[in-house]
Amino acid sequence: MRRLVRAFLQYMKNGRAMVAKRFPLRDPRTVAREIPGVLDILFPRLTGGLVASLNRATFSCSGVDPIDENLIEKSRLNKALLFEISVVFVEIRCSERRDSDWSECLTIAAKRQSQHYDAVIPDTLESHDIEIISRAADNLQRMIAVLQENKPSSALEIRPVVPGLGWIASGTGDFSIGETLIEVKNADRNFVAGDIRQTFMYWILKYALSLKSDSEAWKDCILINPRRNIYLNFDFDTLSRAASANLGRVELYELLRHLLGQELDIG
Repeated sequence: MRRLVRAFLQYMKNGRAMVAKRFPLRDPRTVAREIPGVLDILFPRLTGGLVASLNRATFSCSGVDPIDENLIEKSRLNKALLFEISVVFVEIRCSERRDSDWSECLTIAAKRQSQHYDAVIPDTLESHDIEIISRAADNLQRMIAVLQENKPSSALEIRPVVPGLGWIASGTGDFSIGETLIEVKNADRNFVAGDIRQTFMYWILKYALSLKSDSEAWKDCILINPRRNIYLNFDFDTLSRAASANLGRVELYELLRHLLGQELDIG
């Protein structure tokens, strides 16, 4: 932590040129997961103990069955790509009110994955791949439908825009319903600090945009794991104070803005 603070103080001394020189334009998801220092300074208390306490508060959705891990192991596809296809399938179902063919979903998912991973793209999907994808898609759609039932006056938004700031490029989330951000994590584990950091990054950037426009900031987040049938719901203001040095959203935004040395990109 002392190293991170020293780096921050050095930044404040040298100004924005230091950051501009070190970092090219990066997607907010990449910043949250792969660039050390930025969110560690903002949220130094987002440690294993805090994340473990959050995982004890997870809950499940009725009518949804976890996917058998033995079935998943049969697939030779990269697991991130496999489940990305299921998310794309649900997006098309929800936005265009139709099912999509698997080749279309594979093409879209592969394009997204190539932005973050060295994805190996197969020519075709095998029968057990399609079974996994179908089950994951059905689970996700059911879990989202239950959330929509609890917010009947708010519309489901697919791939909500996350604005850029400084050398952080604009990006997209998975889903949102009103003031609730919904992120999908199809992992074979509990939620981890990286999952929370990613949503914090989206939240701060969205809040920054709300200060300069009529858009609303997200108030809470729901992490969904259709693979294991798990939800995790948390309030951004409450959790961010626990994870930071008791800073409010305004203080966190100002600290991030100074770290990046740039103004908001709403283009």
